[in-house]
Amino acid sequence: MIKVENITKSYGALMVLKGITLEIPEKKVVAIVGPSGAGKTTLLQIMGTLGRADSGQVLINGENVAQLNDRQLAKFRNTHIGFVFQFHHLLPEFTALENVCMPALIAGKGMATATKKATELLNMLGLSDRLDHKPSELSGGEQQRVAVARALINNPTVVLADEPSGNLDSRNKEELHKLFFMLRDQLGQTFVVVTHDKELAQMADLQVSMNDGLLCP
Repeated sequence: MIKVENITKSYGALMVLKGITLEIPEKKVVAIVGPSGAGKTTLLQIMGTLGRADSGQVLINGENVAQLNDRQLAKFRNTHIGFVFQFHHLLPEFTALENVCMPALIAGKGMATATKKATELLNMLGLSDRLDHKPSELSGGEQQRVAVARALINNPTVVLADEPSGNLDSRNKEELHKLFFMLRDQLGQTFVVVTHDKELAQMADLQVSMNDGLLCP
């Protein structure tokens, strides 16, 4: 699965991660919690290959991602990692269906294959009547479910989510949290979620606490 081994990261004189070792179990929802500035998002970005550590290594399905060049890393990321952010980052000019298809098309899958899988995911997430709607025509909760479907389109090893419910009202927040656990149960999907939401953290299979660039005991 994912093994993080003695990861350090600094920005100038500021040491953000001070030697993080962590193993993410398969088919679980893992919550990373802690105060602002603890290093949670930096750790998530390094696990997701969006940033590189100064030292240590990240192994995903046994692959040391630090040994991949930028082109290999982009392909690996597209294939193995899904992302959900606080703001959905959907492309405004494309429909929900087209947004979900995008990573599959980048991975070289044909339009028919991508459309079939995207439609299945959107139906599963309760958006069967929203396939042709653009982001501006969707509610905040619907936009975030489209973002979740997009993260799942390539059957990733893991979905990494950074404050995914931070921009949602309480009802949509609760629905999104339930969705993660439904996808864990139905698809065997692994989630790593950075969150300040105490309810989600308490629901998680594993809660990892961070403070000042270190894991809390």
